Amino acid sequence: MEPIYRYFVQPQLNLLNNTVYGYELLIKQLTPDGWRLPESFAAISSQVTSDLLIATTKILGLKVRYCAVNISREQLMDTTVAKAIIQSQVQLYPAKLVVELTEERSPKDYPDTMLIPHLRGFIEHGMQISLDDVGTGINDFKSIQEILPLASELKFALQNFRSDIKDPKIQQKLHFWRAISSEYGLRLILEGIEDAEDDRLSSHFDINLRQGYYYGKPQLLRLPGDPVNFEYPTMN
Repeated sequence: MEPIYRYFVQPQLNLLNNTVYGYELLIKQLTPDGWRLPESFAAISSQVTSDLLIATTKILGLKVRYCAVNISREQLMDTTVAKAIIQSQVQLYPAKLVVELTEERSPKDYPDTMLIPHLRGFIEHGMQISLDDVGTGINDFKSIQEILPLASELKFALQNFRSDIKDPKIQQKLHFWRAISSEYGLRLILEGIEDAEDDRLSSHFDINLRQGYYYGKPQLLRLPGDPVNFEYPTMN
């Protein structure tokens, strides 16, 4: 049986005016235990990713202002995925597709000189670039410094750290990336807000754009023909 994947949508809020700023698409796989994150995103074929992205953004058009999708460096260099991203932007217009470059390591190392022309191409098609999970994986400051001038947004994910926002080390990192976002004139989204305490402490950092279970859990976006209740097939 072929694996079944669908995108879930999670709201991104602007706490300054208490409105939904945009949505992030999060891919999940149907398993015997329900919908779960894939064990390996790299194992999903570029064609499956592309077809699913196109079908999903076709439904979302005109319903959102910004729609974010995670893309690894490996996917960025894949022609099939790149074409699907461009088609998705066409379907979403006038909303903008935000391409979130993840910190996931690729099987092959791609220097910035190879990545930048592809990112510029997305921008020329009306998209925006977001650097996801800054401060972790390969999205540390040194690694993304050359890409920062192309970005419109940074995302700092609390869930990537073992400690929480009360940890002074995490707060120090937040202050650093808040300063970087100001220096480059970028939006900064704080994600991984799980409860009221996270929400309260986040207010001390003057970060109004936030995302997390506290504001809204990811919701399954069904495609035409999908059953109302997905169930994993069982063997008789």
